[in-house]
Amino acid sequence: MKKVTAIKTVAMTIAALSLGVASSVYSQQPASEMSFFITSVGSGKGADLGGLAGADQHCQNLAAAAGAGKKTWRAYLSTTGSPSENARDRIGKGPWYSHGGRLIARNVDELHTVNNINRLVAKSEKGQTVKGRGDQPNTHDILTGSMPDGRASTAKEDTTCGNYTKSGAGAVLLGHHDRAGLRDDEPSRSWNSSHPSRGCSQPELVATGGAGLFYCFAVN
Repeated sequence: MKKVTAIKTVAMTIAALSLGVASSVYSQQPASEMSFFITSVGSGKGADLGGLAGADQHCQNLAAAAGAGKKTWRAYLSTTGSPSENARDRIGKGPWYSHGGRLIARNVDELHTVNNINRLVAKSEKGQTVKGRGDQPNTHDILTGSMPDGRASTAKEDTTCGNYTKSGAGAVLLGHHDRAGLRDDEPSRSWNSSHPSRGCSQPELVATGGAGLFYCFAVN
């Protein structure tokens, strides 16, 4: 019995050491290797990001400041109207890795089925944990303007705050990066399509648990 216990103890020790080594490897990955992050700050004007071009530039600027500016970055945002643009079609083919080297998804299909976006893995470009439900302040509402499959909504009402040019009336679809909400259901656990915002201004985004943050992906 003592022999079996000793073997189990050794096995558990080896497993713990392995996890420690893995964590060390992840933490040592340079920021230049990341290909996914959540913006550490928004535009400061609510959902008015200056359109897709302004959002993409914001991603590029934050990535450059973090040491990953050699990649081409795109915001994970869908637009409506004619023509519309789907978030899933503008972010490259993958795979994508977070700050620290953790795999987010291998490809677009995996990203929209079983991905690794959660509070512990989906970091900012600085490698910081983005605050979620239970934190103060809660900033888990991430701008996407997208349906769960990564495509633009076909609803008649505004779902993109005027394609990210409005900071007043309107609404934008939001996801929960921490996979948590008021209920234990699929929308609450959705990283990219949980609920619409109350409006497009910064205070209205903050009121529902956001800060005007959004996802950035490297296309190369």
